[in-house]
Amino acid sequence: MKKITALTLIAFCSLPALAQGQGGFSNPVQASAGGFSGPSVTATTIEQAKSLRDDAKVTLRGYIEKSLGGDNYLFKDETGTITVDIDSHRWNGQNVTPKDKVELQGEVDKDWNSVEIDVDRIIKL
Repeated sequence: MKKITALTLIAFCSLPALAQGQGGFSNPVQASAGGFSGPSVTATTIEQAKSLRDDAKVTLRGYIEKSLGGDNYLFKDETGTITVDIDSHRWNGQNVTPKDKVELQGEVDKDWNSVEIDVDRIIKL
């Protein structure tokens, strides 16, 4: 019984030294921070969004120029303008002016003769 205990203790004590050189063992403090490491979402321009299929997911960066009434707003980036539909609960208490750059995440909504974006999330940049 003493041999197993001594061997276990030696093996346990040598783990940190082995892990430092080989990289397969992570520091518990660092591991608890969590998060994603990899490619990020690339923004779509308005010009590109207009040519995408219905229900395609998009991320647009630009400015909300003005209200068009109801939940509809005119959104602008360097390639043009498009109507965006933002339900009141999507604002999440944020106040946005035409001077504030925002990121809109949503879906393309194509009808017979129009294209707009149904916004799921607004992020003030």
